[in-house]
Amino acid sequence: MERWLALELASTIRHDGDGGVADDLTTTDGTDVWIRAQAEILAGQVDVGAITADERLRGEIVELRRAVRALFAWTVRPAPPSRADAHHLMPIDLALAHLNAVAAREPVVPQLEWPAGDSPTARLLSAESDPEVRLVAALARAAIDFLTGPHRERLRSCTAPRCVRYFVQSHGRQGWCKPSCGNRARAARHYRRQTDRATEAERTASE
Repeated sequence: MERWLALELASTIRHDGDGGVADDLTTTDGTDVWIRAQAEILAGQVDVGAITADERLRGEIVELRRAVRALFAWTVRPAPPSRADAHHLMPIDLALAHLNAVAAREPVVPQLEWPAGDSPTARLLSAESDPEVRLVAALARAAIDFLTGPHRERLRSCTAPRCVRYFVQSHGRQGWCKPSCGNRARAARHYRRQTDRATEAERTASE
């Protein structure tokens, strides 16, 4: 399954399974776990093994996430944004400015590599030695790449009860991030229909 680093960052705010919202970046330990889980996506850009999250780095990633989620909410309009932070999103102009400022913290230049008998590839060269700066800048670049790429058009906010995830629509009119959310949404619709019928029957009987 394809993974997008920007979506992984946005999804650190998620449904906790009990009707509430969980935040994977609440603590430095949780932030460390999340960073290491992104090692494959960040390969060639950041050595995650050289990073141990402190409170400053955790705060920087959380603030970048605020900007990314605000831009995701802007992207899915006129559909509603994730319910997790719909009422306290970063203003769009501030989100843009913050994302661009973080991306600019690491000046990079592209380098073309073309091994004999293979296809050409590009990688980014950086003079930045601080792995933490490289990490937050890579996260910002990933968000810029996502928001300017073809997947932006298929970004959706899951409409299932209690879910707060954004996801990339994989087919047709998919409205849920995963099958379990689809099952929950269908069950909720069935319950509402049954309740509406029961209410209508009671009203008819009392007339």
